[in-house]
Amino acid sequence: MSNMLSKIGTIAKNGLIKENPTFVLVLGMCPTLGVTTSAINGMGMGLATTFVLMMSNLVISCLKSVIPDKVRIPAFIVIIATFVTMLAMVMEAYVPSLFEALGLFIPLIVVNCIVLARAESFASKNNPLLSLFDGLFMGLGFTIALTLLGLVRELLGSGAAFGHKFIEGDAMLLFVLAPGGFIGLGLLSAIVNYFRNK
Repeated sequence: MSNMLSKIGTIAKNGLIKENPTFVLVLGMCPTLGVTTSAINGMGMGLATTFVLMMSNLVISCLKSVIPDKVRIPAFIVIIATFVTMLAMVMEAYVPSLFEALGLFIPLIVVNCIVLARAESFASKNNPLLSLFDGLFMGLGFTIALTLLGLVRELLGSGAAFGHKFIEGDAMLLFVLAPGGFIGLGLLSAIVNYFRNK
């Protein structure tokens, strides 16, 4: 039991800090830069990816012994696509505004390198419980990164956060535009890596 808790603790530390998908591994840059014009969009995309990571990791780990090695990548993609399709249908039905805001980036979760990388490097080699936790903490690390970047861009770009106006007057419109995503990501990555190295 203590060995399992220790493994889960290591997985949590890796997903949130040591191997954070956005700030450390620099994976999934397309949705990171595309949807983080607001904190709510970043959080929505992060939570959607977390769900897909958890469920695909769990199923792939359960089926790893029956998936032939020659077709493992196509099999992983089919499993991931199944959960993305389910997620898209639920989001369209229950949170249509977020579904519309995220748009094309929801189906693109299927080919998000974070999801496929965790399936290949972790879920296909570990037991279902550890794989589920790996998906959870990698997803939470991704969610925190996207929410933080969206918050910075939204505050600096429009003076608002989560739909509430905090700064009156003109803001720096650059941060809401595409170049602001690169600038914000660079600054946040530098700050995170400074504290990681300390």
